[in-house]
Amino acid sequence: MIESPREQARAMPHLPGVYLMKNSDGKVIYVGKAKDLHNRVTSYFSKGKDLKTTFLVSKIASIEYIITGNEYEALVLENNLIKKHNPHYNISLKDGKSYPLIRITNEKFPKVFKTRRLIKDGSEYYGPYPDVKSLDRYLELIDRMFPLRKCSTPLKKRYAPCLYYHIGRCSGACAGLISEEEYAKHVDKVRSFLAGRDDSLINQVREEMEAAAKELKFEVASEKRDLLRALESVSQVQQVEDFSEESRDYAACEMRMHLATVSIMQIRDGRLMGKALYRAETFGDETETLLHFLVQYYGDGGNIPQHLFVSHEVDLPLIQKFFKENFSWPTEVSLPTEGRHYRVLRMAAENAARDVEKRLKSRENPQALEELMEVLNLENLPQRIEGFDISHLEGKHTVASLISFWEGRPDKKNYRRYNIRTLGGKVDDYGAMREVITRRYTRLVKEESPLPDLILIDGGKGQVNAAKEVLWELGLDEVPLVGLAEEFEEIHFPDERPPLRLSESSLGLKVLQAVRDEAHRFASSLNIQQRSKEAAFTLLESIDGIGPQRSQRLMQTFGTLEALLATPPEDIARLAQVPLTVAQRVIKTLHL
Repeated sequence: MIESPREQARAMPHLPGVYLMKNSDGKVIYVGKAKDLHNRVTSYFSKGKDLKTTFLVSKIASIEYIITGNEYEALVLENNLIKKHNPHYNISLKDGKSYPLIRITNEKFPKVFKTRRLIKDGSEYYGPYPDVKSLDRYLELIDRMFPLRKCSTPLKKRYAPCLYYHIGRCSGACAGLISEEEYAKHVDKVRSFLAGRDDSLINQVREEMEAAAKELKFEVASEKRDLLRALESVSQVQQVEDFSEESRDYAACEMRMHLATVSIMQIRDGRLMGKALYRAETFGDETETLLHFLVQYYGDGGNIPQHLFVSHEVDLPLIQKFFKENFSWPTEVSLPTEGRHYRVLRMAAENAARDVEKRLKSRENPQALEELMEVLNLENLPQRIEGFDISHLEGKHTVASLISFWEGRPDKKNYRRYNIRTLGGKVDDYGAMREVITRRYTRLVKEESPLPDLILIDGGKGQVNAAKEVLWELGLDEVPLVGLAEEFEEIHFPDERPPLRLSESSLGLKVLQAVRDEAHRFASSLNIQQRSKEAAFTLLESIDGIGPQRSQRLMQTFGTLEALLATPPEDIARLAQVPLTVAQRVIKTLHL
């Protein structure tokens, strides 16, 4: 007879160790440690537990345990098992939501861009920048002032430069049109701005704002004022100092129901060097979750601080033993209750609280986008997704749709439709896709408009490769691109990665399906309109006195046959500039 999880808990010994909770599929969903396995695990099943624990315990199908010599051994084993199984209800460092940095790549012709990932390859990093909107405006200004390259890293040789070169936004390093020395001068100027050593950029914008105001160009002055505020906001990031040379970390955990967020703030050489948020759904309380996080976060021995301040009464001797046993760097761990360290810790706790409350209010879409960011290996959360589809009937009326989703929901004001012009009646879905991608992103580049976080094509590898060719020519090959093929719901990539199948219950897949299906619906509706319009032209031109020009004029004036029928002949003659007798004949024929 199979024991229930409650019975398995009651059978556990009163010894230190680690327990592994599994779901009905046999997958480990939570790993925990305990001084006393029996007391800790049976506590999950005691009466009067809160809603959070009741909800999570309902997912347990079986529990296993491993006895250890002491609690410290349990702590180390627990960390190793979390790394091995990546349980859903343990905190995961993959869920970090760090503030963005500016990266200058370590290359002969460096690229400057926003990132949330720190890669140890010799690249330079500036930040972090909590005000993302101000950072984006700052980077836009740098982009306009300095002709730095936009293409992928590492730099790939081209025979001809991309569109950015022709509009003065790139110096053509890929085509050998600028020397390393000249390019380096542009990059050095950017470094000076980012390091706060050069105020000329701020001064220039301030002068332009004042000049526009004097000339009564108030709209221009307002834009310059907003840009000035963005520049000042970004420059202040490098000024968070407390004149102390010691290294300190502040870690705070906040929970709402089963959702947890850990916020960490790093101060190095007296300067705020980093902020990040890490998220989890967890069985544990705030103290247990924070301890899990600390062991994982510092487990690789990188960036260990001299002082660590925590928000809850974690087992301080235990965590200090962890630092002592694993690293030569002495770390003092404490729980401040007043003073400057307490105030900084409260800031970290406030960041965590805001994040977890936001997650509690809106669960499904953020979780879906985070899943897509992970499974598609995206640099940023795919807040803006643009989807494309092609529709035609036997090569006629070929149209393309562009639909836009913002934060997982349709953003209909940014939908667009395209009549395909270049096929000449041929059936060529790939050619149609190349045309619509070219028209869409050539315009965005020329208008200096924001690019999407993800492009989704309705189709498989062929359609994706067609779009990839255009993005490459435009120098936009770093814009993430995937296709979703309907037959097996496979995700296709523009590189050597094999097709990816997500589970039917995947929230990320549901978002992609919603984008794909909406693009298909929008394209099909336009195709139907086009066919209906052609039928209207055919019918009008069958009437005596109506040829191609007059039918065109009538449809341009009234839009539909229904609107034409509802208009008196005298108004038709006057508005469409046709003889009254012809207008009367049209009404008489259409009423038959």
